[in-house]
Order: sequence, then structure tokens, then C-alpha cells
Amino acid sequence: MATRSTISVQDNDGKIKTIYCHWDGYPSNNGRLLLENYDSIDKVNDLISLGDISSLREKPFPNPTKPHSFDIPQADVVIAYHRDRNEELCIDEYSTKEEIRGEEYDYIFIGEKWYVREGKEFNLLTKEMCEFE
Repeated sequence: MATRSTISVQDNDGKIKTIYCHWDGYPSNNGRLLLENYDSIDKVNDLISLGDISSLREKPFPNPTKPHSFDIPQADVVIAYHRDRNEELCIDEYSTKEEIRGEEYDYIFIGEKWYVREGKEFNLLTKEMCEFE
């Protein structure tokens, strides 16, 4: 069964771009991967540029010298619906974080920090939160 999540970034103007992630959205997986691998605005924007994803991984882009597809992905590379399965590119945009469509977990990168919403409130995402589950 999927643990769905959203992954968002808020820019300097307050606009929010959001993608959907189908698998493993809980903090001990997606939260940990975001904290460990997507720790700068450039890295987060690279991830968001892929549009909706099936699975979050350590790297947003595959090694171009090796095959990568939806059915046969590189082990450490994000599996993206648009790039890897030729689906329509989907990136939602919002004015406030409260508008983000709610999944089981919602992650947002604001000012170089990750926050997670589980329920109604966004809280700072910490390494300690990612060790449970």
C-alpha cells in the first residue's frame, strides 16, 4: 500500500510549487531522503522540475551512460512520471502552504529548511522525526 506525500518549495516571492509522490512518504523514508539529499534550493528545484513522481530517491537525475526507465530505474534515482513514463508534466502551484492538497504527509522547503505536515500543522522536519516509523 502506498504512503502518499507531496513535496513543495516556496520561492522568495512566497509562491509554492508542489509535486505528488506516490510511494514511501513517511518521514523515515521521504523525510530522511529530503533532509540528507535535497538540502539546498537548487537541489529542491531540480527535484520539483521533474513533476509528479512515483518514488523519491537520492538523486533526481540518472547517470546518462546507464539505462533508466520507469520499469527499470537506476537504484538511486527518482522515478518520475513525466520523464520516465512519458506522462504529462504536473507541477501544482499555490499561494499559501495551507492550500497544498493534503496527502498523508506534506513536505515543504522554506528558507533552507524542510517542514512536514501530518494532519493540520506544518512542523520543522528533524532527523529525530525520521528515525521513527
